[in-house]
Amino acid sequence: MRNKHAVLWIWVCLVPLAFDYKAPDSQFGHSAQWLAVFPAVAGAAILAMIGPRFARPSRLRSFVTGALVLSLVGSVIAQLLQHNPMGQYLRVILPFLLFALGYMAMCRPWHPIRVAQMQRALYYANVLGLIFTFLFGLFAVGGPLADIRFRIVSPTMLALQAMLLHQFIVARRFSVSMIAVFIATLVVELLSVTRSLLIATVLLAMFAAWLASPSFGHLIKSFFRTGVALSFVVALGVGTAWLFPSITNHWTQRVTAAQNSESDRDPTTVTRIAEMRDQYDQATESAQSLLFGKGYGHIYRYSPIYFQYVNQTFSKSDYFNTSDWVAGHNFWVYQLYAEGILFGACMPLAVIVALVVAGCAFRRWRRIAPRHPLLMPLSMAILVLAALPGASIGGNPLGTRFSGLVYGLALGLIVALYSQLHYRIDLVRRRQRFSPAYPQEPAFRPTAPVAAPVPLTTYATPEPR
Repeated sequence: MRNKHAVLWIWVCLVPLAFDYKAPDSQFGHSAQWLAVFPAVAGAAILAMIGPRFARPSRLRSFVTGALVLSLVGSVIAQLLQHNPMGQYLRVILPFLLFALGYMAMCRPWHPIRVAQMQRALYYANVLGLIFTFLFGLFAVGGPLADIRFRIVSPTMLALQAMLLHQFIVARRFSVSMIAVFIATLVVELLSVTRSLLIATVLLAMFAAWLASPSFGHLIKSFFRTGVALSFVVALGVGTAWLFPSITNHWTQRVTAAQNSESDRDPTTVTRIAEMRDQYDQATESAQSLLFGKGYGHIYRYSPIYFQYVNQTFSKSDYFNTSDWVAGHNFWVYQLYAEGILFGACMPLAVIVALVVAGCAFRRWRRIAPRHPLLMPLSMAILVLAALPGASIGGNPLGTRFSGLVYGLALGLIVALYSQLHYRIDLVRRRQRFSPAYPQEPAFRPTAPVAAPVPLTTYATPEPR
């Protein structure tokens, strides 16, 4: 049935959290954050309720949904066993709840026009988040670059880059505005002096090149085009180094941090490893914690065995008195720490399985029915979700609310589009192959001539229902 307000709920779900920020210790800061969360939760819940329902089962959909449900159940069990402070538990679990809620909202057989509207809203919400986070870190926080470089990076900047790389490499669509936004993301990466972001961008470009190539010959051509695009990134970095020598000095210090250290180890990398080692030690200290984890919001520190490598950077009091309870800097280790071996692998497995199954299926389906209107939305959702493992190189991508919602939406779109395309393309082809009496028709027959390239996430399809 038709729903006139579906587009409104899509924007209500996505836009408010695009203005999310790290609140100060004041009560006003926390209140403003909750005002951004409530509309997003309401919009996602309404979309989940008004969305159409699947008429046929799907193994991928059943697996991913079951894994997310088990992950949430595991968090409750760990909380009951560990008795962590309720406020800490609720703050850490909120991005994961938004992840599951976004998945439920998008895991519906939406019409292609509705899917295009969702991806358009997702694109502009990420652009708003990029602009707002940069301006907030630049003017509201202030200070030298060394102090604000962590505050100017949007939590979903890699997801935005994934959407743009999809347009450039997979869909081969270009516009002045998209190129300008992509350059803006690269400038923010250079200003942030964060090595993991640049590595993730390169990996996303390579993944997009693999996704866009249905054969080995196409893969070689796609990698060549990607190399040309990455050479532009190098040129931009050289130009930035010439115009802003201070940024060059920061990058030089970051790259040569291990050589300049007496222990020949990068202090940032050592602290990340020390954090993960303490989480591992806590999770394996008893049978109960190994099975069910320490729970979301449990306090962890740096492992003492790594202090010898950073004693020139940290004082003894700063190193051993540091404690935290937010989602850790590594998505994969923190899931084991928070939920144990019984439930900790549920969410990572759901992400990995969805990426592998949907990525391989997209390359196969593009050879069979290259003009199907759901193929390009599927590949864009795959690349957006692929930004989650990329973001986990330097931190936990589900540590912030907006990123949890965005990646949950991407996972829901992947599962929903895969379920629809699997029935429409693969099963039809199998029937044509093994049943001579079945009508020998293509899996998808375009109803109109193919038009010129269209803007971002806009596809020529009938009016949605």
